[in-house]
Formats: sequence, C-alpha cells, structure tokens
Amino acid sequence: MAKYERKIPEDLDCGITIFMKAMGAKWKPCIIDAIRQGFTRPSEIHKQIAATPRVIDMQLSELEAQGMVAKKLHDGFPLRVNYSLTERGKHLLPIIALMDEWGCLHREIFQ
Repeated sequence: MAKYERKIPEDLDCGITIFMKAMGAKWKPCIIDAIRQGFTRPSEIHKQIAATPRVIDMQLSELEAQGMVAKKLHDGFPLRVNYSLTERGKHLLPIIALMDEWGCLHREIFQ
C-alpha cells in the first residue's frame, strides 16, 4: 500500500503548524486536562470525556508517541495502566488553561 504524500508541503518552520500536528485532534486537549486533574487510569479518562474509548485510546497512544504523556504499566493481575504528563505535556497546560478560559467566556455561542 502506497504512503500518502501531501501535494502541498507542510511548513514545519511554522510553530502553529507544529502545534496543530501535535494537538489538532479533537480530544487531545481534554485528555491532557483530565490527566492534569488526576484522572490517570484509562477508565477514568474515558468517563471524563464524551468520546468513544477507542478514540480516546488512539489519541492517548498518539500523545505517548509524541512524548506528551508517559504510560506506566504496573505488575500484577489485573494489569494496571497509568498515564502522566511529561515535561513536554506540562508545557501545554497554560495553553489549555487559556482555551478553557476562552470557552467559558464565550459559552453563549453554543447555547
């Protein structure tokens, strides 16, 4: 199967392009915020976000691959998994706080 090749090259010198590649998925900021709030187990994160568990798990995997979150497996049965924010992920917290503030200020758009 052929790999998709973009017709217009991405401008990887643009910080906004890099940010959108990293955080452009719909639920990634919510996942980061849920982990910040202390919801570190996948089942806890699933309960906090109105998306299917499959979507949350896919975006958690992407965040892990990008170095935004770290996944820790605990020995024992049943197997336990916890996620935590890396330093790179923690750098997103002020941005996510601003997104939350903006959303709260302009809530009337969707009411």
